[in-house]
Amino acid sequence: MNTEPERKFGVVAVGVGRAGSVRIWDLRNPHASSAFLNLIGFVSRQELGSIDEVPQISLEDALSSQEVEVAFICSESTSREDYIRQFLNAGKHVLVEYPMTPSWVAAKDLWELAEQKGKVLHEEHVELLMEEFAFLKKEVVGKDLLKGSLLFTAAPLEEERFGFPAFSGISRLTWLVCLFGELSLVSATLEE
Repeated sequence: MNTEPERKFGVVAVGVGRAGSVRIWDLRNPHASSAFLNLIGFVSRQELGSIDEVPQISLEDALSSQEVEVAFICSESTSREDYIRQFLNAGKHVLVEYPMTPSWVAAKDLWELAEQKGKVLHEEHVELLMEEFAFLKKEVVGKDLLKGSLLFTAAPLEEERFGFPAFSGISRLTWLVCLFGELSLVSATLEE
């Protein structure tokens, strides 16, 4: 029995930071559920040539190529909206890392554009699919979060590329909301 899918969707990864590198690795080492995806290349503002034998292609080539049908947007938060819009307007499906954009209004506009174009726009919070999250979800069933604090310990982020400081921790807040439901903020501080 041939397990190879009859048709594979051509995919390009946009951005090669942490998320983009993981996407490229996953696409090069697919699980059975993603065997219908064919990694065509990656787009980066840096001149890299190739990564693990995956070729770099220009944004223009990715947008115009008939072979590229899906874009995985893995760039920093503030550039995602522009990339999503370009790929949707070029007739491509888009998968984007969470959060799609710092602006709810912009996100709503992008959903409407995808619908107009008849394309899939999928926002994925990959952390919520991880084993660690599934474990936590089981552990907190029936428990209430009475008080807690969220400590964001990553390196300083460039606000113009990654959004305002609180936005950088929004994925951690999403974990807490998914685990415990509605939260209320008591206070917030920023230390450098």
